Amino acid sequence: MSNIFLPEQFKIVSATAGCRTTNGGVTFDVINLENAHRVWIVAHFRQAVAHATTIQPVLGATVAPATAITFTTEWWRNADMATTDTLVAQTAATSCACTAAATDQMIVIRIDPADCAAQGTTLTYLGGTIATSAQATNFVAAFYFIQERYPQATPPTAIV
Repeated sequence: MSNIFLPEQFKIVSATAGCRTTNGGVTFDVINLENAHRVWIVAHFRQAVAHATTIQPVLGATVAPATAITFTTEWWRNADMATTDTLVAQTAATSCACTAAATDQMIVIRIDPADCAAQGTTLTYLGGTIATSAQATNFVAAFYFIQERYPQATPPTAIV
């Protein structure tokens, strides 16, 4: 039996405010990292047209982060969710991309706030961008899973 209870130990916040087309790119909603021990970005892509769509985590000292991460972070990809439920570890990088295929894909990125602080002590806001796929029929829905530093029944808001 596990002692992990997802809603009690992880704050779950939408990064894309629902499902969005990647045509024209997507800018994530921003979260504050002050109460975060770790953050996972989980993105589900529905690609009707093959494209190696890229996610770039960004940091900032204000609620408008625009500085790409310079540290490498671990990430995983499932390139075809219709045929497997396996997330495959990828080479640590500062950004990550879908496989260029017309499939449903999942990308999971782990962000350590300590790495953010090492990049710049005032970089306490996390966001992200998804590059344009130039395809109106390609979509994404993304979430932040925030492991709280101090778990509590009603954690402070992370949305800024």
